Amino acid sequence: MSEITLAVVGGGQMGRALVGGMLASQVVQESSIRLVEPSQASENWWREHHPGVDVEQLETAVAESDVVLLAVKPNVIASVAMRNASFWEDKLVISIAAGISLQQLSDWIGHQRVVRVMPNTPSLVRAGASGFCCGDESTPQDRKTIQAMLDSVGLAVEVEENQLEGVTGLSGSGPAYVCMIIEALADGGVLAGLPRPLAMQLATQTVRGTAEMIAKTGQHPGQLKDAVASPGGTTIAAISVLEQNGLRGALIEAVAASANRSRSMGRDE
Repeated sequence: MSEITLAVVGGGQMGRALVGGMLASQVVQESSIRLVEPSQASENWWREHHPGVDVEQLETAVAESDVVLLAVKPNVIASVAMRNASFWEDKLVISIAAGISLQQLSDWIGHQRVVRVMPNTPSLVRAGASGFCCGDESTPQDRKTIQAMLDSVGLAVEVEENQLEGVTGLSGSGPAYVCMIIEALADGGVLAGLPRPLAMQLATQTVRGTAEMIAKTGQHPGQLKDAVASPGGTTIAAISVLEQNGLRGALIEAVAASANRSRSMGRDE
């Protein structure tokens, strides 16, 4: 992929994660990025961590870029996208705003060369999981561009737009669920007598290692769970407690709740 010039509108947590991963993978260079960031504190962070990134006004940043990443919240994106439809012409516009449809985005900017993306924060360490869908005017090269950008920060899959809310509920919000699981496991270790730093280290590595094992072996998690759960042993005793307390149901309902909230956020705009 030839080098792209990228306007990043919104330099918060998700924008930092995506750009950080793309820079680490050398998909883009700092000198090719234009940042639009109204928060002085956030602008200061970018100047400290990415001094080669130019901070500019929206009109200038978009005019100087091939691709525009709208890394702003759903309640803000309309006011950004509707500012001036004329300067969005000939730009590939990417939105990470949950719940905002391709049609809404196209209506605001005046064309359908748009992409919806649902990334997640592990993109910062190039271990992200992203889903994306493209508007009707997106070209094959646009698809290659977005695939390369997102592949540089982890796994990227193209999905139908009606599947993107499920992506939001699962992998978009998922890092929060996993953080809670790791925290709870570490708390359990402390309750069992382990020092806090050791408990956190073991909990983190256990989750990391298990995920890697599933990914590399291709085995169903149920099979790997059964392999650990010996008859009358310690693991099956623990699993019984998890089942009694509804771990599976809670996680299933959490994913569904996040997906439903994403749908409603689009309707609120």
